[in-house]
Amino acid sequence: MKKESMSKPHQRVGSVSNAHVGRDFENGALKVFARFGLDLERNFKVPVGLNGTSKLHAFDLGSEEKKILVECKSHKWTAPNDNVPSAKLTVWNEAMYYFLVAPPGFRKILFVLRDMSERRQETLAEYYIRTYRHLIPGDVEIWEFDEGNGEVIERSFSQ
Repeated sequence: MKKESMSKPHQRVGSVSNAHVGRDFENGALKVFARFGLDLERNFKVPVGLNGTSKLHAFDLGSEEKKILVECKSHKWTAPNDNVPSAKLTVWNEAMYYFLVAPPGFRKILFVLRDMSERRQETLAEYYIRTYRHLIPGDVEIWEFDEGNGEVIERSFSQ
């Protein structure tokens, strides 16, 4: 019988912890952005808010000089049947809200892991865009990163 403390059903297979997965993904993101000439800093804080009030919010990556804000998400389809990770996509929706209330003039990028569902024949980002398009601000870009080959697919929504 397995001890409950040893069972971690919500942890990425093969990882030390989900925190490590996120940190490693941010490290990869920093390298990708550097390839584009964008040197970003971690835990980049800017005031966000509505109606004349604001509070500092830390985006995963950003730069005051380059005027860029980045949120990184390394989520995957839920195993074993490529089910929709609804709770994780709620976190993507939260990121969209923070982008919406961020200061004007910043470039806003949701940097996500490219994860293909063979059963659905779409990536998690494609699914998100198809089902939550109404919540994605027009100035947000979604970048899908393929860890296997280092390719980045950029999706822009400005009209």
